[in-house]
Amino acid sequence: MTAGPDRFQQHLRQAAAGVLARFPAADVPEIYALSFRIWRLDDDRHPYVAIGYNTESQYARERRAEDPGEARWNYACWLLDGFEMLGNVPEDPAGSALFVERAKELGLWCDDGPGDPALPEAARDEQDGTSGAEQDGTSEGLWEYFADACTGLARHLHASGLIEEILGRPLPIVVFDMDCPGWEVEATEAANPPGLITGFLDWQRAQGA
Repeated sequence: MTAGPDRFQQHLRQAAAGVLARFPAADVPEIYALSFRIWRLDDDRHPYVAIGYNTESQYARERRAEDPGEARWNYACWLLDGFEMLGNVPEDPAGSALFVERAKELGLWCDDGPGDPALPEAARDEQDGTSGAEQDGTSEGLWEYFADACTGLARHLHASGLIEEILGRPLPIVVFDMDCPGWEVEATEAANPPGLITGFLDWQRAQGA
């Protein structure tokens, strides 16, 4: 039997619905793809996902005749700034506390010392003192947990119908981490129903031809 979402994953689901609902109304008709930009503050103990989108207008600005697919599907050409962030960051205090809680349950949490500035005060008060060597040993596990939570969030947004309900139509979600070039193909395939990402996959395959 498949385990249900943990408390942090439940938080992502609830918070992401609010993020989608707050997209500017003027941009919504122009959105052709959503973006999950995974990044971190300092290290993998403080990951976040910026939930955003790209628009037809941005595509038109970046489009080049020799490779129109690059502007459409390469996140380097997309709108990336100014989107809401969810995860272990000050902008998401509830998510921060739940991420630390879950990381400790999984045996993945390492403290870099008292007063970690990226955490809300309540989470800082509960940190355990551990060594940098232990942090190095669990960093990969933290990244994998957070990355899986993000792809799972994307699947939930599709399966629940929230994207269609809030934005009016199904839209692909491109998941990427700029520190992991190439991983966006695996992640985006895991995050979406196959028919939604045909254009993305066709362009990616063409790059490897």
